[in-house]
Amino acid sequence: MLNFDKDRFVRIQSGAVSIAGDVRALMRKLLADGVERLFFMGTGGVQLLTLPAIELAQRHSTFPVAAHFPAQVVLDPPAGLDSKALVVLPSLSGTTKESVQLLSFLKGRGVRTLSLTGHKDTPLAQEADYNFTNFAEDDTSSESFYLQTLLIVLALLAERGEYGDFDAIVSELRKLPSLLVDAKAAYENDAAALAAAIKDETYHIFTGAGSVWPEAYYYGMCILEEMQWIRTRPVHAADFFHGTLELVEPGVSVFIFKGEDACRPLSDRVENFARRYTDRVRVIDAAVVKLPGISPQARSLISPVLLSTLLERLSAHLEVLRNHPLTTRRYYKRVEY
Repeated sequence: MLNFDKDRFVRIQSGAVSIAGDVRALMRKLLADGVERLFFMGTGGVQLLTLPAIELAQRHSTFPVAAHFPAQVVLDPPAGLDSKALVVLPSLSGTTKESVQLLSFLKGRGVRTLSLTGHKDTPLAQEADYNFTNFAEDDTSSESFYLQTLLIVLALLAERGEYGDFDAIVSELRKLPSLLVDAKAAYENDAAALAAAIKDETYHIFTGAGSVWPEAYYYGMCILEEMQWIRTRPVHAADFFHGTLELVEPGVSVFIFKGEDACRPLSDRVENFARRYTDRVRVIDAAVVKLPGISPQARSLISPVLLSTLLERLSAHLEVLRNHPLTTRRYYKRVEY
């Protein structure tokens, strides 16, 4: 596979799953110590990677779980941001300026903090009350953060008696890293062909629903916009027919992401419409990924993980065909925050 290190990938994703036991023990302790609210506060794209886990919590529990933007929180904090709250701060670098500022702000309010980082010797890793560091880099971080935040929420639900299959799901997730490698290999030719087809296109609509909507948003904004300077329009499939449908015409590229959850019909509806009006409908479907030994219940939790692992292969080919490395930025190092 193009620009892919199998051993490194398996090591990183195995590291993400390996926090399961410790995170459940931590959640048990925090609930016993009086934590009554859970917030996820990541800066930029990493916040999007927390959304499937948050929606899972909101479907299964009345325990308050929400997402907020760090830069906004320090200016206008939400209610309940106090000693009875736990804030999860994901950051690959561990040095994200807005998140470091937020951590200081939270400490001043007595809020308990848990950081998820890719590097240990960093402010967010060293100064949060609790930390899980799992080394990763841009091409492996999506799956890692999806899995870690999923495990945090599953641990919360399990400790509250709202999810009885924690151990069984974790056992299945331990098989996932090597299966994801197989999924990448199976998608390699399709990824190369899709990259060749879109390499000169300058605009794409991205849509999806349920657990895969955040990945549609993430891939459009953080990969194609930030890393390839290609204009995108991410829109939730539930909103597609309330505005964006009017932009669909011959030649317009529409990426439709499909998961294996209750919201899949929303993506099906968009596909049925789009195929009537444009010749450039691209469907990325978690259901086509072969995962021997993984139950339907587990699959329903990991659709965004599967799509992100396939899309990494698309990105690997796209940067070569466009002669635009994913690390190339115009402004990232020069922006004054």
